[in-house]
Amino acid sequence: MGRVRRMSLFLVFLILPLVLPASAEGFVRIGLKKRPLDENSRIAARLVDHETGSVESLRSGLGGEKYGSNEDIISLKNYLNAQYYGEIAIGTPPQKFTVIFDTGSSNLWIPSAKCYFSLDLFVNKEQIPVFNYLEYSKSRRSAAITYGTGAVSGFLSQDYLTVGDLVVKDQVFIEATREPGVTFLVAKFDGILGLGFKEISVDNVVPMWYNMIDQGLIKEPVFSFWLNGKAEDGDGGEIVFGGSDPNHYKGKHTYVPVTQKGYWQFDMGDVLIGGQKTGYCSGSCAAIADSGTSLIAGPTVKINQKIGAAGVVSQECKAVVAQYGQQILDLLVAEAQPTKICSQIGLCTFDGTHSIGMGIESVVKDTQDKSSLGRRDAMCSACEVAVVWMQNQLTHNKTQEFILNYVNQLCERLPSPMGESSVDCNDISSLPTVSFSIGANSFDLTAEQYILKVEEGDAAQCISGFTALDVPPPRGPLWILGDVFMRVYHTEFDYGNLRVGFAQAA
Repeated sequence: MGRVRRMSLFLVFLILPLVLPASAEGFVRIGLKKRPLDENSRIAARLVDHETGSVESLRSGLGGEKYGSNEDIISLKNYLNAQYYGEIAIGTPPQKFTVIFDTGSSNLWIPSAKCYFSLDLFVNKEQIPVFNYLEYSKSRRSAAITYGTGAVSGFLSQDYLTVGDLVVKDQVFIEATREPGVTFLVAKFDGILGLGFKEISVDNVVPMWYNMIDQGLIKEPVFSFWLNGKAEDGDGGEIVFGGSDPNHYKGKHTYVPVTQKGYWQFDMGDVLIGGQKTGYCSGSCAAIADSGTSLIAGPTVKINQKIGAAGVVSQECKAVVAQYGQQILDLLVAEAQPTKICSQIGLCTFDGTHSIGMGIESVVKDTQDKSSLGRRDAMCSACEVAVVWMQNQLTHNKTQEFILNYVNQLCERLPSPMGESSVDCNDISSLPTVSFSIGANSFDLTAEQYILKVEEGDAAQCISGFTALDVPPPRGPLWILGDVFMRVYHTEFDYGNLRVGFAQAA
């Protein structure tokens, strides 16, 4: 199986077709497109599969370009600089779906026409493609993938799969009749195409990549990713099945052997911050290159603390205290009605819109929905929580200075809903380089590369590209080098030699 990711915010985006000009003989390419983050964005969350420990992603267009008879290059699209996805087709005649090409999972699944248990389909039924199994599918066996907060279940079916210009015969895939909660409601793709090893494939299904090799569709058992990090270009990047396009990397790849089949897993050396060893990986760590993960995730460590990033929810709370704390205290001392204070200072729209004392949970929930209205609600909820905390301390005859410091300390302890942290956008130029030791080389990420900027101007928010994730044994603990890393380093997955290669992206 693999992993499920969801975007925590809704965003309207435009999908544009992309076919890159031929530049390397013998390739068929699948291109990617992307759209810059805006204020409505949030980072894709991940849910760990309890059965296999694998990590699944959510959703990624047909537009293959053939350079030769044995390679396929697929154009990809990008959503929010956090999801790279492309188009495939299944069936006879083919039906099109957008999927994540996910190296962290091994199964292909798309929504079925019988997907009765999908909030996504219920809300967006006119926009979401579904697979008509009555007309196309050849086999019917039940299948299920269990995640930390839900499950995808349906039937195993078999049909032709079109990827770029390649047609894979008799590919087994899952027609999902049930999807987990709101996961797909906020995602911008239909399903997942796993590119991991069969060792983590549900029901021992042969992954698409294996069939592509066995059916002689590509010359070399290699595929590679180039993820375009320049949002203004509009091109999301590409996957090359059968090789690598030298126009998209500089120098030579540094190769490391696959140490355990399942994910594309390898040994990684220490993590350096500002050129100084952290000891996080003294003696080496297990790591994977994962195209289905938006950020760089690792066992609970203090990278964000080291670079000065704080939890997103904490910053919302602290912003309220910094800007309105004294005003709130003055109103409380003047015996203003606590339930109306936040509306009086303009953070809540109407009296009674929120109940005083909604608690930390409401701050987390409202911050998780980061639309312009959601952000307003988050500030409102943070204000209401601050009022309760301040009122409580006033009843204990604490000084105003003590109360403001106390509330600030409480703000720092608030959890972010998906582990996101952010920094002051004005501080990016002063943040340290973070480096990963792979093979004999150091792979550096500057702050401009690992910070994701949301919106522009006064409304800008800068999200850290690092997040904590504790993958349980037997697959964990694990470092996950996702899109933040792969945008900077062209990544080659060499199945023939069981190795992963990294080179500076061009």
